[in-house]
Amino acid sequence: MAGRTYKTEAVVLRSIRLGEADRVLHVYTLDRGRVGAVAKGVRRTKSRFGARLEPLSHVELMLHQGRGELQTVTGVELIRPHSAAREDSYRLGVGLVGLEAMLRLFVEQEANPRAFEALTRFLDVLDEWPAADEVRPALDALALSFQLKLLWLSGYLPHLTSCAECGATDALAGYSPRAGGAVCARCAAGALPLSGDGIRGIEGLLGAPLADAQIDKAPAREALGVVTASYEYHGGFRLKTLAS
Repeated sequence: MAGRTYKTEAVVLRSIRLGEADRVLHVYTLDRGRVGAVAKGVRRTKSRFGARLEPLSHVELMLHQGRGELQTVTGVELIRPHSAAREDSYRLGVGLVGLEAMLRLFVEQEANPRAFEALTRFLDVLDEWPAADEVRPALDALALSFQLKLLWLSGYLPHLTSCAECGATDALAGYSPRAGGAVCARCAAGALPLSGDGIRGIEGLLGAPLADAQIDKAPAREALGVVTASYEYHGGFRLKTLAS
């Protein structure tokens, strides 16, 4: 069966060297979800579109789908380079957390316009995002807010308004990924500790637009624990970028 060529918006999530001049790209597309593609010759000095295919770039791609698993990039138009985020080490760290979360949570070649919109909005906000003093990217409010929204979009959002085990609405004291949310003190054996401030911090991140994300340091640590535990329980993975 002959292949076909199509055009779609995409964000470059990851770029891996292949041979002397090519790269394998993992991109998240508006029309087909996550796609793997080969960009031939992009590492050559005279490449027509190599610089446009860096991680964080929001582009319009022309892709050719042949018989193999990897598609082929045949054309690129840059929509937003997000160079401001890429050229600042703190913003880049926050951005890489978001990109890895997309890679691990949305793995199917299936369109999800809401996830794509969330990703592009995250990158737009990131370009103007201020560095936080003495805060590593894993604890950044924007990084945490984006990951919590992705968990919601992927169906793994923790239930926080009452005990996920017994339904009690008072004395919530922990988070159990097995139960799917917060648990009260009576049901908290083996659960991750989660304070009232932590719950309010998570709810604040979920309820606010990405551009308005804010959370104090102690609740941020608890939110990171909830995000990490959700990844490990529901997806069986850890994000490498959260360890840095």
